[in-house]
Formats: sequence, C-alpha cells, structure tokens
Amino acid sequence: MGEARDYQRLEFLGDRVLGLAIAEWLHEKSDAAEGKLSQRLNALVSRETCADVARHIALPSHIRLGKQARDDGGTQSDNILGDVMEALIGALFVERGFDAARAFVRRVWDKPMATGTGQRKHPKAALQEWAAGNRRKPPVYTLVAREGPDHAARFTVSVEVKGVGTASATGSSKQEAETSAARAFMQDFG
Repeated sequence: MGEARDYQRLEFLGDRVLGLAIAEWLHEKSDAAEGKLSQRLNALVSRETCADVARHIALPSHIRLGKQARDDGGTQSDNILGDVMEALIGALFVERGFDAARAFVRRVWDKPMATGTGQRKHPKAALQEWAAGNRRKPPVYTLVAREGPDHAARFTVSVEVKGVGTASATGSSKQEAETSAARAFMQDFG
C-alpha cells in the first residue's frame, strides 16, 4: 500500500511541476493571447503527450508491472505511461528541485514544443465548430463498449452528427476514444 500511495503522490506532484514548467516555457517563447497559451498548455501536458514523451525516452522498458498488466499491454497504455511520466517528474522535483525538473522537462518536451503540439484545434472542438458552421445539431458521443480490466480498459465511442453520419474509435480512456472518434469524423465528413 505504501509504494502505491507514494507513487500516486509523486504523480500528483509531477503533474503540477510539469504544468508550471510548460506554462513558464510557453510564457517565455510566445506572445500569444491567454486563450491560445491555455490551449497549447493543455495539449502539451495531456495524457497523450506525456505518453508519447515516455515512449520517446524508452520509459516503458523501465516500468515494473504485474504479470496481468504486462499481459494486457500496460507498458503501452497512454494512461499508465502518462502517470509514470508525471511520477518521474515528481520524483525528480523532490530529489533535485524545480530547476532540475524544469531542465528535464525542457529537454524531453523539446520535440512536442518545436512541432507545435496544441496549436491546432482539439478534434472535439473542431467538430463542434464544424457542426455549428454547417447548421447541424451538436455532435452526440455514445459509449459503445468498454472492454478489459480496469488497469488496461479499452473504450469504444461513436460520434454522430444528425443528418451527416457517424464515426467510431477506440482508446484507453473514454476521453481518448471521443477525441479519436471526432478526428475520424472530421476525416470522413469534415
């Protein structure tokens, strides 16, 4: 129980340290308005981006998981990788302080920062605006299926815009599946 509790506390702390480090970096690099900075910050600290960074630095090979979680592909789960990435940043902050944590974040987040992660509209926002611009009712998201154990669940979501069509997608969280479904809808109909 103690190990899991400590991990969750480090994850909590790392999430805040990451947010501050990225917010400070964006403030230095951009003169964009607050709304654009917030959109970019949210994308850069998202579960998906944290997991991508974790994969880039080969973090999955250093994660200790139980047999069931390994068998269920836990080392490739965006949820698990994102949580571990945040816990790593939290541990670095506790052991070395904010300057070291910030330097680490800037080193490993350089690609997402340079490639403009978060500068494009979020797929759900883009779909919402597309529907309104085409005089359609707002998109409706429906959970179609939830499969797998809690630590490696897979969600399938469909999105429908009445009178236009539907698209479906699967993800490791309901939010991830909704985002992927919106992206698929825009590719098919947008």
